[in-house]
Order: sequence, then C-alpha cells, then structure tokens
Amino acid sequence: METQNFEPKQFIQLLVKSIIFIVLVSLLLVGCNNAAADVAAAPPATLPVLDISLQTATTEAEFPAAIEGTIDVEIRPQVSGTLDKVFVDEGAYVTKGQPLFKINDNPYTEQLNNALASQNAAEAAAVNAQLEVEKLTPLVQNKVVSDYQLKTAKAGLSIAKANIAQARATAATARINLGYTLIKAPVSGYIGRLPKKQGSQITPADPEALTQLSDIKEVYAYFSLGENDFINFKSQYSGNTINDKLKNLPPVSLVLADNSEYTEKGKIDMVDGQFDKTTGAITLRATFPNSKGLLRSGNTGKIKLSITHTNSLVVPQDATLEIQDKVFVFVVDKKNAVTKQPVTVVGKSGTDYLVSDGIKIGDRIVTKGFESLPDGTVIIPDTASKTFAKL
Repeated sequence: METQNFEPKQFIQLLVKSIIFIVLVSLLLVGCNNAAADVAAAPPATLPVLDISLQTATTEAEFPAAIEGTIDVEIRPQVSGTLDKVFVDEGAYVTKGQPLFKINDNPYTEQLNNALASQNAAEAAAVNAQLEVEKLTPLVQNKVVSDYQLKTAKAGLSIAKANIAQARATAATARINLGYTLIKAPVSGYIGRLPKKQGSQITPADPEALTQLSDIKEVYAYFSLGENDFINFKSQYSGNTINDKLKNLPPVSLVLADNSEYTEKGKIDMVDGQFDKTTGAITLRATFPNSKGLLRSGNTGKIKLSITHTNSLVVPQDATLEIQDKVFVFVVDKKNAVTKQPVTVVGKSGTDYLVSDGIKIGDRIVTKGFESLPDGTVIIPDTASKTFAKL
C-alpha cells in the first residue's frame, strides 16, 4: 500500500479543520438538547375555570296561540225569506242594536194581520158567551130554565176564553217572526265576510251564516302546555287551587306572526278543566287589551311565557362548543387534566344553558381558550375566575 506523506503545514491545517468541525457539531447538539429541554419545560396554560353548582334560572318559552274576540257571534236568520237590504259593509264596526239586514216582511205582516183578526173574532165570541151566561144565570135561579143550559153556556164561555189565548199566542208568534225580519247586532264589534248579497234567498237552515260579529275590545289568546311544562309552570306559584295560582301569575307577552311583540301585556285567566287525550296537552287562555283594534279574531301568534327553574345546572353559553348538533364542555379533573364532555341542554336562560346531563355539582369546566385543547391536556386553573353561587 502506498502511504501519503503530509507536509507539516498541511497537517496543521487539516487538524484545525477537524477541530472546528467537531466543535460546530458539539454546539449544534447542545443547542438541540437545550431547545428540547425548553419545550419540555414549558409551563401548562393558565385558563379560567368555573365551578358548577345549583342555581335558580328563568327561561322563556314560546307556545303557538290562536286569537279570538271575547265574543264571536254568528249572525243567522230566524225566518226564511228574501234578503231585501244589507245595511253594513264587510269589516265595519257596529254597535249593539244597530240594524244589519232586512228580510222581506210582507208575508210576515200578513200573517200578523190574520192572527190579529182571529184574535178579535175569538174575543168577540167570548163576549157573546159571557152574555149568554149572564142571561141564563137569573133564569136558572128562578127555575125558568134548567141548570143544564147554564152549564152548557159556561162551557162555551171557557172554550171562547181558550180560543182567545190561542189567538193571542198565534198573534205573538206572528209579531215575533215579523220582528225577525230586521236583524240587529246583538253586541258591538266588527263585521266579518258577507257571503249573502241583496236578493238572496235565506233560511235558518243555511249552512253558512249571514256574517260573523266579533267584539274585540279584548281578545283571547288560547295556547297549550304539555303535561311536564304545565306541572313545572304551576308548581312555581303559590296558591292552593288553580284559581289562586292564576292570581299570582305574572303578565305574559304575545309575539305576532311577523315576530314583533304586541305592545300590551296579557294575563292568563283560564285553565281548561282537563287534558286533551289525543295531544296530552292542556289549554290555557290569556286575555289581552285591544283598544286600538290591532288584533282580530283569527289572528295567530305565540305566547311568550317565563318559567322559573330551581336547583338547575347552568353553564355559560360561551363555555360550550357545538359540534354536529351536540354541545360539549371541557371538564377539568382533580389532576387539572381537561376532557371534552357532551352535555344535554334543556333550555336557555339569557346567555346561559340549562343542563340536565353530562355534568354534576362540583365539576369544573374551562370557560375560555378551550377550542384547541386535546383531551388530557393539563392546565393551571385560574383561581380568579367566576364561580356560580348556589341560590
């Protein structure tokens, strides 16, 4: 083998380069070790933590409502005939006793005239019968005629009086029927549709009413509560009976079809006597003032009801994370390790959720900075964070 011979100068240069290389490698290794040590030594993040405890919370629930006037009357004819006149227009406001419709009264006028004539004839016959009795009475006393004739005359008088009563009843019926030809408003309110026009033939048996009349100075809003909602609703108010509890109920709001809130507050004043077997719900009624006439029968809306929940688990909505229709919180265990935990939300109170399952009293949850925390991450709980107090 052939051996290379280095001059002293070359040997020294090579040695220096080798030393420099070794030093650089050593420095690089030391830097990496220090960096790894710095990463490993990075302290856990300090995050705000909330202690879970029982609270009293108020939720607002909305229930579909059907609105009706305090009085909704179907106007129907009591007698048959031709509709001669219509005195009102659709949507008009009328007062009690105001004429609405006129039925041709000629047939009923004639019926009344005939009945009065029959009444007059019956009264005249009764006068004759009375005169016959008065004539026979002294003759029987003087034994000029037999008692049988007087008894016959008295029987005739009784028949004549009965005929008068019958004729008067017939005349009264004819007078009532004649009065029915002018149809008046039974209450004050607003007129509905007018399906029958002047000249139409109408009868009491018509399936469709002449119109509807609604008194809407106040309106009723009917809505239903399920059994659980109703039990929870009535348990939070004092009183031994439903009527006692109704007196203690707070005012309720009405949300209209356009999602605006009606300006007047209402009062729940009626609870149905039984649950509907089909729906399992019970009907309640709230009364709203309607002095401006903004609400009409047939309107729909939603009753906004405040329900108080005692001893409830409440978490801030900002302390939750929603993923695929599930709500999660980040629970901190005794070793301060974080775990993502699904919870069951049963209601909303302001900016808080009411939770029925997933957490319990005494649990701690992270309220901020949890979005990217993997399970098992150790944190430092912020002792200055807010704690929900027990109410």
